[in-house]
Amino acid sequence: MIKANDRSNKMAPFVPAEDDDLIICRCEEVTKGEIRKAVHEGMYTLPEVRRYLRCGMGLCQGQTCGKLVKGIIARELGVKPSQLEAATGRAPMRPTELKIMGSEKGGA
Repeated sequence: MIKANDRSNKMAPFVPAEDDDLIICRCEEVTKGEIRKAVHEGMYTLPEVRRYLRCGMGLCQGQTCGKLVKGIIARELGVKPSQLEAATGRAPMRPTELKIMGSEKGGA
């Protein structure tokens, strides 16, 4: 059995599945196949997969897909989801014009 963060073990080659086109992260339109392939390419932790594919980084911040993504990664690694490192939640960011930040009135 592969440990969740042990990169010295070789995994079986990636074999496409029938449901790989299923969208798991609706905010970023990430499919199950993309997540599975990322794990087979060496991303063994939830934060790595999130940074690579942006799943869980959309508007819902992983509230909709987080458990699904974690389950897919765990299944591919052959470990329990509880053995995977949790992802860090962050507030969504929006671009702000500098003139708004520099104005005491807060607008143009």
